[in-house]
Amino acid sequence: MAERLINQYGVDVPQAIAEMIAKVHPAFDRSGFVREALDGYDALPLMARGKKIARALRHFLPDDYARAVAILMDSLDQPHGRDPRQSLGSFLYLPHTMFVAEYGLAHFELSMLAQHALTQRFTAEFSIRPFLEHHPDATLRQLNIWTADPSAHVRRLVSEGTRPRLPWAPRLRQFQIDPTPVLALLELLKDDPELYVRRSVANNLNDIGKDHPEVLTATAQAWLRGASADRRWIVGHALRSAVKRGESGALNALGFGKAAQVAVGNIQITPQQVTMGGTVSITFDVTNIDAQTQSVLVDFCVHYVKASGQSRPKVFKLKNLELAAGQTVHLSKKMLLAEMTTRKHYPGLHQVEVILNGQHQTLGVFDLVKH
Repeated sequence: MAERLINQYGVDVPQAIAEMIAKVHPAFDRSGFVREALDGYDALPLMARGKKIARALRHFLPDDYARAVAILMDSLDQPHGRDPRQSLGSFLYLPHTMFVAEYGLAHFELSMLAQHALTQRFTAEFSIRPFLEHHPDATLRQLNIWTADPSAHVRRLVSEGTRPRLPWAPRLRQFQIDPTPVLALLELLKDDPELYVRRSVANNLNDIGKDHPEVLTATAQAWLRGASADRRWIVGHALRSAVKRGESGALNALGFGKAAQVAVGNIQITPQQVTMGGTVSITFDVTNIDAQTQSVLVDFCVHYVKASGQSRPKVFKLKNLELAAGQTVHLSKKMLLAEMTTRKHYPGLHQVEVILNGQHQTLGVFDLVKH
């Protein structure tokens, strides 16, 4: 079994931070800081561990925020001994960003400089959000400047930090109500040279579409006019959730607004009874029964049984087809039914559907049983 990620964020984290700070600020009480940071540490989840360390930093750094944050910034590139190849390697700087977010709101300029430095080592997407809530105009002006920053990490902070529904973070309710300020920033980043940034732009627009589907559709249509391949990718990625929800505006924007004139046949679901941890294979043919070539968006839906015995649909991307008149394409999907951190499986009949240009069609069922 793979090691739990939180195990990479153990007692060595506050110890490493203490050593880094002591190298630039010899008066730092390393042992006292580590002792306070580790009090109750093992029982905490990841983000709470970062906050625990940040609060210990507040107690053991100078009371004056300007002095304290200067010491933190001076310590950033000191040797720390942690393996940067670890999945959570960059999370060493999570407490630093939380320190700025929690104690730096009254020191806007200093905190912006700190976040500019920190986001190039970890990410300031979480710590920028309190500033958007408490200093929205000033923070938006700063983010506008950063859209042209030489660092892709800083440019990505603009799009990722303003996501209304950023995972692991409180929602930005003001942008859920009115996404206009965010859209102005995304407009400046939509043709960014780095995929790292463009993917973040797409994720932000996807977030906006969950509250404002009409804004998502209008933005997608505008961006597709004269679009490069890179921008077309952004639009497709931004529309992915709306397409899974079968929203007509999103389907129309991608050219899949018409009902697919196709026949589905040769359906096979094997085995029809699957044990937990096993694999089920679903295969079927899609045939164009129209006299003209058709673009067909094919998605796949499984109605997973939940603990309550009710089912909940989960949509998977499958394929975009360009079908000539009379053409048949054979499609297949294998489903691994092993336990995952993101999904727990329960026994029962699971309905399987194919989605063709947003229209659902039943393929059949498989029965998931315990060993």
